[in-house]
Amino acid sequence: MFIQVIQGKVADAEGVRAAMDRWGRDLQPGATGWLGTTGGITDDGMFVATVRFDSAEAARRNSARPEQAAWWSQTETCFDGPVTFFDCPQVDVWMQGGSDDAGFVQVMEGHTSDADRMRELMQRYTDEMHRLRPEIIGATVALHGDGAFVETVYFTSEAEARKGESAPPPEEMARALNGELMDNVSFLDLHQPWLVSPAGAGRGGSRP
Repeated sequence: MFIQVIQGKVADAEGVRAAMDRWGRDLQPGATGWLGTTGGITDDGMFVATVRFDSAEAARRNSARPEQAAWWSQTETCFDGPVTFFDCPQVDVWMQGGSDDAGFVQVMEGHTSDADRMRELMQRYTDEMHRLRPEIIGATVALHGDGAFVETVYFTSEAEARKGESAPPPEEMARALNGELMDNVSFLDLHQPWLVSPAGAGRGGSRP
C-alpha cells in the first residue's frame, strides 16, 4: 500500500466539502489503484486527508490525469496558503486498517527514532489492544522522510474513543508513546470524517 497525505489550512470549508463530494462522484471511477480516502476538517480549520493507493505508480497515474489537475486547480482556492503533500511509500495496516464504518477518526503526526521498533510493538500488542480498546476498528501507519509518520486511527464513535482513553496501554507501548520512540506528536481530530472507498463509493461517506 502507498499513502499520500494532504494537509492545509481551510479558508472555505463548504468549498472543500463540495470538492470532496465532486471528486467521489466524478473522478473516483477513473482512479485505478485507488483504495480509499479518509479526510476531514479539524475544529481549528485544518484539513487533512490520507489517500490510499495500491502502489506509488497508481498514485502517480492519478495525479497525472488532466481531470485530476483541473479538479485540484479549483479545490486549492479553498485553502488559506499552501497545501502540503506527503508521499508515504512505507505503510503498515493495524487491525482492520481503514474503515468506512468509523464514526470518529484521529490522525497522529510525529517522528519516530526507530520505525521498525514502532511497527514491531504495534503488531506484538494487537490482540491486547483489541481487548483493551474494542472501539478501535483499525489504523494505517504511513512513514515519510526521516522517521516522520502519520497514523490514522479509526474508531466506532468519538464517545467510545474518549471513554477508552482511560484504559492504559501495555507498559511498553506507553513508554513508546511517552517519548521513548515517538516525539513531536500532534493530534488532528476528525469529528465528522469523510470516508469513501471503491466498495463504499456507491453509498457515500460522511462529510468533513
